[in-house]
Amino acid sequence: MEPIKIKPLAGRILISVPFLQDFYFRKSVVLLADHSEEGSFGIIINKPVDVKLSDVAVDFAGFDAPVYLGGPVKTDSLFFIHTRPDIIDDGVKILEGLYWGGNIETVKTLIREKRLSREDIRFFVGYAGWMANQLDQELEENSWVVSMTDLNQIIKTNPVDLWNQTLRKLGREYKLWVNYPPDPLMN
Repeated sequence: MEPIKIKPLAGRILISVPFLQDFYFRKSVVLLADHSEEGSFGIIINKPVDVKLSDVAVDFAGFDAPVYLGGPVKTDSLFFIHTRPDIIDDGVKILEGLYWGGNIETVKTLIREKRLSREDIRFFVGYAGWMANQLDQELEENSWVVSMTDLNQIIKTNPVDLWNQTLRKLGREYKLWVNYPPDPLMN
Protein backbone atom coordinates (compact mmCIF):
# COMPACT_ATOMS: atom_id res chain seq x y z
CA MET A 1 0.00 0.00 0.00
CA GLU A 2 1.37 3.40 -1.02
CA PRO A 3 1.75 5.88 1.89
CA ILE A 4 -0.54 8.92 1.78
CA LYS A 5 1.24 11.88 0.21
CA ILE A 6 0.93 15.10 2.20
CA LYS A 7 1.30 18.36 0.28
CA PRO A 8 4.07 20.76 1.26
CA LEU A 9 2.70 23.90 2.95
CA ALA A 10 3.92 26.42 5.48
CA GLY A 11 4.01 24.76 8.89
CA ARG A 12 4.73 21.27 7.59
CA ILE A 13 8.07 19.51 7.76
CA LEU A 14 10.25 17.89 5.16
CA ILE A 15 12.14 14.81 6.31
CA SER A 16 15.11 13.87 4.18
CA VAL A 17 15.33 10.30 2.95
CA PRO A 18 18.26 8.39 4.48
CA PHE A 19 20.31 8.15 1.30
CA LEU A 20 20.38 11.92 0.73
CA GLN A 21 24.10 12.69 1.13
CA ASP A 22 24.10 16.49 0.83
CA PHE A 23 26.10 18.08 3.69
CA TYR A 24 23.23 20.31 4.77
CA PHE A 25 20.30 18.00 4.20
CA ARG A 26 21.58 14.58 5.24
CA LYS A 27 19.22 13.33 7.98
CA SER A 28 17.57 16.72 8.20
CA VAL A 29 14.14 17.95 9.18
CA VAL A 30 13.13 21.19 7.48
CA LEU A 31 10.30 23.34 8.77
CA LEU A 32 8.63 24.97 5.78
CA ALA A 33 7.91 28.67 6.30
CA ASP A 34 6.48 29.16 2.80
CA HIS A 35 5.65 27.08 -0.27
CA SER A 36 4.10 28.62 -3.39
CA GLU A 37 4.41 28.72 -7.17
CA GLU A 38 7.26 31.22 -6.78
CA GLY A 39 9.34 28.84 -4.64
CA SER A 40 9.77 27.54 -1.12
CA PHE A 41 11.83 28.29 1.95
CA GLY A 42 12.27 26.99 5.44
CA ILE A 43 14.87 26.14 8.04
CA ILE A 44 16.59 22.96 9.08
CA ILE A 45 15.46 22.54 12.69
CA ASN A 46 17.49 19.56 13.86
CA LYS A 47 21.13 20.61 13.39
CA PRO A 48 22.53 22.60 16.30
CA VAL A 49 26.05 23.89 15.76
CA ASP A 50 28.70 23.90 18.44
CA VAL A 51 28.39 27.62 19.19
CA LYS A 52 26.15 29.83 21.30
CA LEU A 53 24.31 32.90 20.07
CA SER A 54 26.40 35.18 22.29
CA ASP A 55 29.53 33.85 20.52
CA VAL A 56 28.36 34.87 17.03
CA ALA A 57 26.39 38.05 17.67
CA VAL A 58 27.68 40.76 20.02
CA ASP A 59 24.16 42.22 20.38
CA PHE A 60 23.18 39.08 22.30
CA ALA A 61 26.01 39.01 24.86
CA GLY A 62 25.18 36.74 27.76
CA PHE A 63 22.33 34.96 25.97
CA ASP A 64 23.61 31.41 25.63
CA ALA A 65 20.93 30.10 23.32
CA PRO A 66 22.08 27.45 20.85
CA VAL A 67 22.45 28.30 17.18
CA TYR A 68 21.23 25.95 14.47
CA LEU A 69 22.37 25.40 10.90
CA GLY A 70 19.26 26.61 9.08
CA GLY A 71 20.40 25.82 5.55
CA PRO A 72 22.81 26.64 2.74
CA VAL A 73 21.31 30.01 1.72
CA LYS A 74 22.56 33.26 3.31
CA THR A 75 24.78 31.52 5.86
CA ASP A 76 26.14 34.93 6.83
CA SER A 77 22.71 35.92 8.20
CA LEU A 78 20.82 35.09 11.37
CA PHE A 79 17.15 34.06 11.30
CA PHE A 80 14.79 33.11 14.10
CA ILE A 81 11.52 31.43 14.99
CA HIS A 82 9.63 32.15 18.19
CA THR A 83 6.57 31.44 20.27
CA ARG A 84 5.97 34.99 21.53
CA PRO A 85 3.88 37.02 19.08
CA ASP A 86 2.45 38.80 22.13
CA ILE A 87 5.77 40.64 22.66
CA ILE A 88 7.61 40.29 19.30
CA ASP A 89 6.03 42.37 16.53
CA ASP A 90 5.99 41.63 12.81
CA GLY A 91 6.49 37.86 12.95
CA VAL A 92 4.84 35.68 10.30
CA LYS A 93 2.74 32.79 11.58
CA ILE A 94 4.08 29.43 10.38
CA LEU A 95 1.77 27.22 12.42
CA GLU A 96 -0.31 27.52 15.56
CA GLY A 97 1.91 29.10 18.21
CA LEU A 98 5.05 29.43 16.05
CA TYR A 99 6.26 32.49 14.14
CA TRP A 100 9.07 33.30 11.69
CA GLY A 101 11.09 36.44 12.35
CA GLY A 102 9.90 39.75 13.66
CA ASN A 103 11.38 42.96 14.98
CA ILE A 104 14.99 42.12 15.86
CA GLU A 105 15.44 45.30 17.91
CA THR A 106 12.53 44.19 20.08
CA VAL A 107 14.15 40.77 20.45
CA LYS A 108 17.42 42.37 21.60
CA THR A 109 15.58 44.50 24.16
CA LEU A 110 13.58 41.53 25.46
CA ILE A 111 16.77 39.50 25.87
CA ARG A 112 18.52 42.36 27.71
CA GLU A 113 15.50 42.69 29.99
CA LYS A 114 15.44 38.90 30.49
CA ARG A 115 11.85 38.72 29.25
CA LEU A 116 12.71 36.18 26.54
CA SER A 117 14.04 32.71 27.30
CA ARG A 118 15.82 30.05 25.25
CA GLU A 119 12.51 28.15 25.18
CA ASP A 120 10.78 31.10 23.48
CA ILE A 121 13.11 31.55 20.51
CA ARG A 122 15.53 29.66 18.27
CA PHE A 123 18.22 31.15 16.06
CA PHE A 124 19.48 29.82 12.73
CA VAL A 125 22.41 30.60 10.48
CA GLY A 126 21.16 30.43 6.90
CA TYR A 127 17.97 28.95 5.52
CA ALA A 128 16.86 26.38 2.97
CA GLY A 129 15.41 27.71 -0.27
CA TRP A 130 14.02 26.27 -3.49
CA MET A 131 13.26 28.03 -6.76
CA ALA A 132 9.84 27.71 -8.41
CA ASN A 133 8.91 24.01 -8.80
CA GLN A 134 12.30 22.84 -7.46
CA LEU A 135 10.90 21.38 -4.24
CA ASP A 136 8.04 19.74 -6.14
CA GLN A 137 10.62 18.08 -8.41
CA GLU A 138 12.63 16.86 -5.39
CA LEU A 139 9.43 15.44 -3.91
CA GLU A 140 8.71 13.60 -7.17
CA GLU A 141 12.26 12.20 -7.00
CA ASN A 142 11.48 10.94 -3.47
CA SER A 143 14.21 13.00 -1.77
CA TRP A 144 11.82 14.14 0.96
CA VAL A 145 8.80 12.98 2.91
CA VAL A 146 6.31 15.67 3.90
CA SER A 147 4.71 15.37 7.33
CA MET A 148 2.46 17.30 9.63
CA THR A 149 4.00 18.74 12.78
CA ASP A 150 3.08 20.78 15.80
CA LEU A 151 4.70 23.24 18.16
CA ASN A 152 5.64 20.59 20.74
CA GLN A 153 7.43 18.44 18.19
CA ILE A 154 9.49 21.42 17.03
CA ILE A 155 10.21 23.07 20.37
CA LYS A 156 10.20 20.22 22.90
CA THR A 157 11.89 17.37 21.00
CA ASN A 158 15.66 17.17 21.32
CA PRO A 159 16.78 18.45 17.90
CA VAL A 160 19.45 15.76 17.58
CA ASP A 161 16.76 13.04 17.92
CA LEU A 162 14.15 14.75 15.75
CA TRP A 163 14.93 12.97 12.45
CA ASN A 164 14.75 9.51 14.08
CA GLN A 165 11.67 10.27 16.17
CA THR A 166 9.80 11.79 13.25
CA LEU A 167 10.45 8.75 11.08
CA ARG A 168 9.31 6.38 13.82
CA LYS A 169 6.02 8.28 14.13
CA LEU A 170 5.39 7.88 10.39
CA GLY A 171 5.04 4.13 10.73
CA ARG A 172 6.69 0.82 10.04
CA GLU A 173 8.01 1.57 6.53
CA TYR A 174 9.87 4.64 7.74
CA LYS A 175 11.14 3.10 11.01
CA LEU A 176 13.53 1.03 8.90
CA TRP A 177 15.16 4.21 7.63
CA VAL A 178 16.46 5.03 11.11
CA ASN A 179 19.00 2.19 10.83
CA TYR A 180 20.02 2.96 7.26
CA PRO A 181 23.86 3.06 7.11
CA PRO A 182 25.48 6.47 6.58
CA ASP A 183 27.14 5.21 3.40
CA PRO A 184 25.45 2.06 2.02
CA LEU A 185 28.41 1.41 -0.27
CA MET A 186 30.62 0.97 2.79
CA ASN A 187 28.29 -1.59 4.35
